[in-house]
Amino acid sequence: MKNLKLGKSDLEVGEISLGCMRISELDKKDAAYVIENALELGVDLFDHADIYGKGKSEEVFADAISMNDDLREKMKLQTKCGIRDGFFDFSKEHILQSVEDSLRRLKTDYVDSLLLHRPDTLMEPEEVAEAFTELKESGKVRHFGVSNQNPIQIELLKKYFNEDLIVNQLQLSLVHTPMIDAGFNVNMMNEPAVVRDNGVLEYCRLNDITIQAWSPFQHGMIEGPFIGNKEFPEVNAKLKEIAEAKGVTDTAIATAWILRHPANIQPVVGTMNPKRLQDIVKASDVELTREEWYELYRSAGNDLP
Repeated sequence: MKNLKLGKSDLEVGEISLGCMRISELDKKDAAYVIENALELGVDLFDHADIYGKGKSEEVFADAISMNDDLREKMKLQTKCGIRDGFFDFSKEHILQSVEDSLRRLKTDYVDSLLLHRPDTLMEPEEVAEAFTELKESGKVRHFGVSNQNPIQIELLKKYFNEDLIVNQLQLSLVHTPMIDAGFNVNMMNEPAVVRDNGVLEYCRLNDITIQAWSPFQHGMIEGPFIGNKEFPEVNAKLKEIAEAKGVTDTAIATAWILRHPANIQPVVGTMNPKRLQDIVKASDVELTREEWYELYRSAGNDLP
């Protein structure tokens, strides 16, 4: 599988990463197989969050593989913090405690990247910067990023924190494309012309921030997959047509559609099915033409102006 660099950092990772939210549902043997299979396929960035399984996902992950120094060096660990029960919390105290708890659960001395999970409108950027600086100087976190934030929110944080923010995790799939739609419909009086995120796609490209696409096979937020879903006949027909022509699965084509974008977007796939992950990573070797990319985009119900 091809690699990419996260933002301006020296972190070189597989261009597809594994989201570990559902690993808490597996027993130790199955979880170990998921992780080992991923590494063999070149998927070496594992995305966590303190709220996944209420912390159990990080515990299951580390216990499954009997985390040790040799194994730790073969992978990149990323976690997120800031979501609490009924509110968001970017306080220095919570960030520091969350990292301590994640390190304990993951049985490691450091994480490669820490992301702020959802915006907190009560954020004191000076306080976040203090937490980040303390974590960086202690060696507990090597790089930082955000999740679901727009350019102005990122700029507010950057005013006080001098380190590069390397990642912004944003929802993106073939049927969830608001960050792309607005760019096609500049100065139009239609619904897709509404800029909902302050031009986050272009902003991240300009600032060398890697967009990590979460829920790359989902429609809505938690409604479920669109692949194989009878509610999306046109896009599934086009996925199947292109998949058959290229000898891969429709899921691989949906992934290749994201990878084809020149923003170097990294899909975060959440499958706990080793065979499905094997099919997905084949997207790294699929070359979609410009015509195929646009055919897929239109098949998802998008009209070009």
